[in-house]
Amino acid sequence: MKLFLVYLFLVNALGLLLMLIDKYKAKKNLWRIPEATLLGVAIIGGSLGSILGMRLARHKTKHLPFHLGLPVIFAVQVIICVILFL
Repeated sequence: MKLFLVYLFLVNALGLLLMLIDKYKAKKNLWRIPEATLLGVAIIGGSLGSILGMRLARHKTKHLPFHLGLPVIFAVQVIICVILFL
């Protein structure tokens, strides 16, 4: 269980960091992080960090896969965790 929590912390930190980096790159007109990578990190457990990054950086807020998709991914992950750990 402790290892799982460490994993969740790290993957959510990665999701947050990737959103912030992608926003920076968007402002500087640099090579961007693919949307598939951003969503992939959310799917493997980093949805909360990705949502926080999206809100903090005001990044990808108008893109439907992020605006609606990330909260749905997060809700599904919470449901799975409740089922598995209760």
